[in-house]
Amino acid sequence: MKNVFILMVWIIAFTSCNTQQKPPQQETEAITTTDYLDYSGRDDILSGGVKMIPITTTKGDFRVWTKRIGNNPDMKVLLLHGGPGGTHDFFEIFDSYFPNAQIEYYYYDQLESGRSDHPDDPDLWTIEHFVEEVEQVRQALGLDSSNFFLYGQSWGGILAMEYAFKYQHHLKGLIISNMVSSIPEYNKYANEVLAKQLPEDVLAEIRDMEAKGDFSNPRYEELLYEHYYTEHVLRMPLEEWPEPIIRGFENLNYDIYLAMQGPSEFGIVGDASLKDWDRSRDLGQIQVPTLVIGAEYDTMDPKHMEWMAGEFPAGRYLYCPKGSHCAMYDDSETYFTGLIDFIKSIK
Repeated sequence: MKNVFILMVWIIAFTSCNTQQKPPQQETEAITTTDYLDYSGRDDILSGGVKMIPITTTKGDFRVWTKRIGNNPDMKVLLLHGGPGGTHDFFEIFDSYFPNAQIEYYYYDQLESGRSDHPDDPDLWTIEHFVEEVEQVRQALGLDSSNFFLYGQSWGGILAMEYAFKYQHHLKGLIISNMVSSIPEYNKYANEVLAKQLPEDVLAEIRDMEAKGDFSNPRYEELLYEHYYTEHVLRMPLEEWPEPIIRGFENLNYDIYLAMQGPSEFGIVGDASLKDWDRSRDLGQIQVPTLVIGAEYDTMDPKHMEWMAGEFPAGRYLYCPKGSHCAMYDDSETYFTGLIDFIKSIK
């Protein structure tokens, strides 16, 4: 089904971290720029780094889309997008930072998303399925504990944590961006903190439509974008949102998003399948170096994300004072300085 709020974005669009703010590191690396850009001998050279990876599932075999950028035997980052149902499009800002840091990285559209296959089978819309999917992608890309950093943003953060609970022996490092360890805590923050920042009449109208299940009402998306998304999802006027963000919302698979997350980023309402997910008591099980990234204006509680970093035995916290849920865009220098420093610090 076509998501109405995607159309709203198009219509409107077209009418400290606690470290110093400095550019990402530029010092001499173990590999040369020539080596980083040398794709000779790679089996994806004719496709520009793109691989369609076969995935075996309980409901048959499918393919998922990936794209590699760069070469670095020691630093390889697999990017897990949000949603569920989002796409790699949201991450295209990484092209402005990771190549200069000579980090090899992989765009990846999860099954049912973007350029990957769309079986449209709700039986596959489970955490268990996506964890096994990531493991098959890892194997196909040849990533291992000597080089494999798993990065997850939003829903991708849930998936990254769940992967680490089962397969951390394959990881060199873990990055959880803009995601708390408990959906009940996410909802509590949305309802008890962020909701109270909305005008009373706006909140009442939003809640009335949610109670009626009237999620396709254009007014619902209009209110959320005007009063919530530009404050807590991406802190820019809609007409200034970067093209990859606009394209990412356009390509969102709303069916899986609605089923697992619910109708919007304003907490989880209804019977979305992630509504009871909570791993807060289990974080100590993840032993690999872990970076948690939070932002002041996020849809997620930055204090909870700071707490999470303390629960991981080898955890660190990166705070973005200007950022929201898409802090990589609205607090870019803070975000990428801290992220790159973390990756390069893991030997």
